[in-house]
Amino acid sequence: MEQSVPILYVNMLGRFAMSYGGQQISFKTHTATKSLKLLQILLYTSAVNGGISRSQLLQNLYYQEELCDLANNLRVTVHRLKKLLLQAGLPEYDYIQIDNGIYRWNSPMPTKIDAIEFEHLVKAAQETSDPKIQADLCCEACALYRGVFLPALSEDDWVIVNSIRYKKLYEYAFLQLCDYLKHNREYEKILDIATTAVQIYPFEEWQAIKMDALMALNRYKDAQQYYEETSKMFFEELGISPSEKMMNLFEEMSLKMGRTHQTTKDIKEALSLSDYKTGAFYCNLPSFRDNYRLIRRLLDRIDLSVQVMICSLTDCCGRPLENKEKLEVLSEHLHKAIRSSLRRGDCFTQYSPSQFLILVIGSNQENCQMIYKRILNHFTQEHKSWKKYIEYSVFSVSENE
Repeated sequence: MEQSVPILYVNMLGRFAMSYGGQQISFKTHTATKSLKLLQILLYTSAVNGGISRSQLLQNLYYQEELCDLANNLRVTVHRLKKLLLQAGLPEYDYIQIDNGIYRWNSPMPTKIDAIEFEHLVKAAQETSDPKIQADLCCEACALYRGVFLPALSEDDWVIVNSIRYKKLYEYAFLQLCDYLKHNREYEKILDIATTAVQIYPFEEWQAIKMDALMALNRYKDAQQYYEETSKMFFEELGISPSEKMMNLFEEMSLKMGRTHQTTKDIKEALSLSDYKTGAFYCNLPSFRDNYRLIRRLLDRIDLSVQVMICSLTDCCGRPLENKEKLEVLSEHLHKAIRSSLRRGDCFTQYSPSQFLILVIGSNQENCQMIYKRILNHFTQEHKSWKKYIEYSVFSVSENE
C-alpha cells in the first residue's frame, strides 16, 4: 500500500506560516526579510499564475529601493532562501525553478495555500443556487479566513490588490452566511462568526450583526454593554459616532429590556434618578437624539426657544484636534465644564471625541453666548492658555426660527 505524501500547507490569511506533514516550519527570521518575501511571492504566483517573470519579481522585491545591481541582489536572495528552506527542515530539493526568465516554486510535495482554497470556496458558493450548499461553503470559507492577506507585506502593491479582493470575497461569504443563519434562527452561530469578523475588520460596523444576535438570544444587557464598548471604540479610533443602524438597534434593545408587570409606585421609583446631581444632565447619543426629536414635536404646540450648542475642541489653527493624548485630557475637562455651567433642565452628550452637543431650553442664541462664556471660564480655570483649543456654534431647534 502506497504511503501518502506529506502536504506542505501555507497560511497567508492573517499571518504567513508553513507546516509540513502537520509540523510547523520555523524560519527563525522575520517574514518581511527579502528571502521570505521572495518565498511568499513564489508560492503565491506559482499557485495562481504558474510563476512570475524576472522583471515583475524584481519590481515586487525592490520597488522601494535604488540598487545598482538588481540581478546580483536577486541571485544572492535566491541562494539565501535555498539555505533557509533546508535549515527549516524541508527535504533537500531544488525548490526554486527558473525557466526562460520565469521564476516558480517547485516542490516534490503537494502545496496548499489557505488563500487559494478560500477563494475557490467563495466562488463555488457564488455559483450554486442551493441555499444550504451555499451556506456550507460560506461557513467553510469563513473558517479559513483568519485575517487580512499577508499583513507583514501590507505596503506592497501586489499584496494590497489581493488583500482588497479577498476582503470583498470574505464580506460576501460572511453576510450570506449570516442571512441564512438568521433565517434559520441559528443565532449562536451568528454570534461566533460575527465575533471573528469584527476582530478582523473592527470598522465595518458588523458589530450591528453581533448586537442583533445578542438581542435575539434575549441577552440585552450584553448587547447594551457591547454597544457602549463599540461606541467608545469608534469615538477613540475614528472620531465618529455610531451609525443610524446601530443607534436604532440600541433603541430597540432598550425597549426590549425585560421587565415584569409592576405597580405605579414601583414604576415611579424605577424611573426616578438614583442620584440627584446638580448641573446639566448627561445622556448617551441615542437618548440625546430622542430628546431633540421630542422637543421638536413639542414646539408645534408651545412657544419656546430651544437651542443646540456645539462645543468643539480644535488645535491652535481651528482645525479638529487629532492628538489623542491631548484630546483625552481636554475632552474630560470640557465634559466637567459643561455639566457645571448649565442648569439641571439642560442635557448634553458627546457627539465625537472632540465635540459636545448641548440642548438648551428657554434660551435664545444671544443667551448662548453667555452660557459659552461660563463654560469657557470653567474650562480655562486652571489653564488660561486652553482658550485657544475651544470654539462653539449654535442653531435653533425650531425650523421656523
